[in-house]
Amino acid sequence: MSPEPTTDAEARHRVTELIRAARVCMLTTIAVDGRQVSRPMALQEVEFDGDLWFFARTDSAKIRQIRVNPEVNAAFGDQRRHTWISVSGTAREENDRADVERLWHPALRVWFPDGPDTPGLTLIRLHASSAEYWDSPGSSVVNLLGAARAAVTGRPPRPGENRTVGY
Repeated sequence: MSPEPTTDAEARHRVTELIRAARVCMLTTIAVDGRQVSRPMALQEVEFDGDLWFFARTDSAKIRQIRVNPEVNAAFGDQRRHTWISVSGTAREENDRADVERLWHPALRVWFPDGPDTPGLTLIRLHASSAEYWDSPGSSVVNLLGAARAAVTGRPPRPGENRTVGY
């Protein structure tokens, strides 16, 4: 865990660091019937400036859901580092060829075999309205000791740093 940020700019920088380390999130959209639907997505750009980018297919359920209700959440977790990040915002489909080329990575061929020329390839751009993160100190043993101390003292454990920041 790094020193606790004191400004929103420092907190935004910390969000970027945590997202960069996690790289994969659960992207949650809202289905037409109102259910929340989550699926794993690989982040395509690690410099987080308030926008997150993901590749998708234009005929996928997530794209249809975003077209109807653009409110989404991306939840990242890195259990090795005991960090979690939740990014809320609005998403939209982007078809700019320059963005596709800029964000493309060869590992994506597993899902998009024709590369950037894959028919139906599109981007999801999530524009953040807020992010919240939890950054716990140390290992699982440290966290268990904190929980044990809380049980004995009756005071809640100090789980680490938790901060919400707007974008």
